[in-house]
Amino acid sequence: MKEFELEPGEHVVLEARKHWFLFLAELLPYAILAVIPFALPKLLALVPPLASYATIFDYHTTLARAILGVWLLIMWTSAWGACTKYFLNVWVLTSQRIVDIKQCGFFSREVSSLFLSRVQDVTTEVIGVLPSLLNIGTIKVQSAGEDVEFIMHGISRPEHMRDLILKYVSVETKSTGV
Repeated sequence: MKEFELEPGEHVVLEARKHWFLFLAELLPYAILAVIPFALPKLLALVPPLASYATIFDYHTTLARAILGVWLLIMWTSAWGACTKYFLNVWVLTSQRIVDIKQCGFFSREVSSLFLSRVQDVTTEVIGVLPSLLNIGTIKVQSAGEDVEFIMHGISRPEHMRDLILKYVSVETKSTGV
């Protein structure tokens, strides 16, 4: 990680990303949209009143192939953007702070950090059947002196992350004597 420098004596405890299931759920619409130009002519042929429109999706002309190529390129680029965000968005717990690295666009990144000595409260939420089954949740870290919360959505095993944060908060509090 070159997005931030570790302080002397600081070490990385855990790096966390969104749960893999949420990543696949983000990719699913692009996959469906990429398949539509190939499936639509076959589906239209099954419905007699719409069967004549199936010939619109005949990809034997140069223009139709160009349009299909542009469509697939847009889907590929969009899916690649989702992959980029997934792999570059990361929450890092170190022995002294929490670092939130967000990829906002292809050329825009935001890095925030919160020192563990300033943490007042850590809350986890797991809402819904599927998140409960897959153990996906949200962690909210409230800091002292500010109204801003660090919020981590879609974390795998949020209780484990919360326990690690609280463990290092207590270690940090003991070491600083606060």
